[in-house]
Amino acid sequence: MFYYDYYDSPVGRLTVAGDERNIVGLWLAHQRFYMDVLQGKECEEKETEVIRLAKRWLDRYFDGEKPEISELSIKFIGSDFRVLVWQMLAEIPYGKVITYGDLAKRIAEKRGIKAMSAQAVGGAVGRNPISIIVPCHRVIGANGSMVGYSGGVSAKIKLLELEGTGCDPR
Repeated sequence: MFYYDYYDSPVGRLTVAGDERNIVGLWLAHQRFYMDVLQGKECEEKETEVIRLAKRWLDRYFDGEKPEISELSIKFIGSDFRVLVWQMLAEIPYGKVITYGDLAKRIAEKRGIKAMSAQAVGGAVGRNPISIIVPCHRVIGANGSMVGYSGGVSAKIKLLELEGTGCDPR
């Protein structure tokens, strides 16, 4: 059984989802792939303790604190490749950014292969089911461009400004 509830944030209404022990999703209201990992699964609108913990984490994040991802129990639902990409996203420090190409290089190293397609990595980044907490917004284009955020570029810019990344989105 999965549960979900809502959270009003500076980037719009969020949906937080979890099972009995883990956060499994966090989506912006009009995000691409909204709640896709829960399709076909039994879900109930209910604020559980897991969801309350995530909301408190979000409160702290939007108040300018730097809560650690490890403070929450997270469970990724996806293919092995996507899960690996999402785990690598979780390693990007607060206030820092990385390009899709550099992320692809890191994943290739981790997998012990010569190269990895930045486009393949970008596809997995775009399907990250736990936005904000797992910081896919910290991945930018090779020239510093604000591309590839399924929650919308304006939300990505707001999140990066909140974190003080120093990225110039203009």
